[in-house]
Amino acid sequence: MKTFDKPHKRYNPLTDEWVLVSPHRTKRPWQGKTEEVEETRRPAHDPSCYLCAGNERMGGQHNPMYESTFVFQNDFAALLEGDGNTESTKGLLRTREETGLCKVICFSPDHSLTMPEMTIAGLTEVVKVWKREFEALERVSYIKNVQIFENKGSIMGCSNPHPHGQIWAQSSVPNEIAKKTETQRAYFTKYQRSLLGDYLHQELEDGSRIICRNEHFVCLIPFWAVWPYETMIIPTRHFQAVTDMTTEEEVAFAEILSKITIRYDNLFKCSFPYSAGMQQRPTDDKPHEGWHFHYSFYPPLLRSATVKKFMVGYEMFANPQRDITAEQAAETLRLLSEKHYKNG
Repeated sequence: MKTFDKPHKRYNPLTDEWVLVSPHRTKRPWQGKTEEVEETRRPAHDPSCYLCAGNERMGGQHNPMYESTFVFQNDFAALLEGDGNTESTKGLLRTREETGLCKVICFSPDHSLTMPEMTIAGLTEVVKVWKREFEALERVSYIKNVQIFENKGSIMGCSNPHPHGQIWAQSSVPNEIAKKTETQRAYFTKYQRSLLGDYLHQELEDGSRIICRNEHFVCLIPFWAVWPYETMIIPTRHFQAVTDMTTEEEVAFAEILSKITIRYDNLFKCSFPYSAGMQQRPTDDKPHEGWHFHYSFYPPLLRSATVKKFMVGYEMFANPQRDITAEQAAETLRLLSEKHYKNG
């Protein structure tokens, strides 16, 4: 497929939306805001950290002396438990009660680590915890979607540097999942094949947006990526949720998570910030044959460790836009070492 060097739009079949790509803008000078680089060495245990083993949390509870992963219900949850369905309508003003559960997953007791610095065994344990939590939460009768995600870095709103992620399980299917559910359902109904499965086949034939892969997963820059170094991990086997992973796939997923996050840190020699999220079928007891599990990273850094891509102006009021092409970003990440820069 022709790679444009002039402004053009790219279509995202998962969300039925377009992104504007402006490759020529990479040449413009930057005189805007820069961010502080977070490179202070953290201790393995921080007595003031409310996620470290044995410490008291903000709500007054004490963490156990955990040695691998640790899961607890968020002390300041965005959703509250219950099966209520109260609604109110007054003309165009509508409200609907939303209930659910919010959990925190500490990836490791070691306060100094981030995902790219963890061992494959440690990351595999995180994957197993994701599976267990998804399985338990989908059994809760009123839960219709389980969103697993991680915010890394203060510029992504992360309030604590301890390695951790979150789960929000709620009583309705949120917007992004609803859009992807419909597009994948429609494609599967028409072709009896997975939309992402066909897309991955095309990407593997092309190769220009592939970053790394193993037997079970491929990490690539999506053709329609919005963020400068946005990536997506797609399993080569079509399955719908993290609970469908085999034991081999758990390890392979941990390996691919390690490969891409190490590359991220190596890109600008910093602890690379991002928001990462697991995209999988809703838990609403409906058939979702077309759903194809995937995991996405949305990193904000654009030119260096201190220059952030902001979604403002045109992006907020009109259409997502990016400067560097997906192919340029993929080549940059693909050529980086899989050995973390801190390890020489």
